[in-house]
Amino acid sequence: MEIRRLAKQDIALLGNVSADVFDNSINSEFTREFLTDPRHHIVVAIVETEVVGFASGVHYIHPDKPTELFINEVGVAKAYQRKGVATRLLEELLALGKELECVEAWVLTEFGNAPARALYESVGGQEDPNPPVLYSFRI
Repeated sequence: MEIRRLAKQDIALLGNVSADVFDNSINSEFTREFLTDPRHHIVVAIVETEVVGFASGVHYIHPDKPTELFINEVGVAKAYQRKGVATRLLEELLALGKELECVEAWVLTEFGNAPARALYESVGGQEDPNPPVLYSFRI
C-alpha cells in the first residue's frame, strides 16, 4: 500500500476509487479546483492502482491566529478498515501540517462515531473538554 499526498498532476488517480471511500461520486471539476488550491490537501492510500482511503484538510491563517490545519474528513473502504490505513493517512496529513508550520490541527466528529473518536485518540488527539456546538447554514 502506498500513502501519497496528491498534487494537481494527480487528478487522474481519483478516477479509480473504491466505491465506498467517498460519500459521493468524484466530480472532475471539484477535483481540479481542490487539487489546484494550495491550501487544500488530500492524502490517499493506494493499493495497486485503486484509491482505498483518504484524509483531507485545509490549512488556513487568520488575522489574529497562527496557521492551523482543519481535518475535513477521513474515509477508508470497508475491506481496508481496522488495518491501520486511517492511522497512516492521518499521520501523513498531520506531518504535512507540521511542514506547513501549523500550530494545531483539529477535527470534528459526531459524539456517537466511536471508530472516528478512537482513531483521533490513537494518533494523539485530545477531546476538547468544552465541546463545540455545530451550526450549519443553507446558502
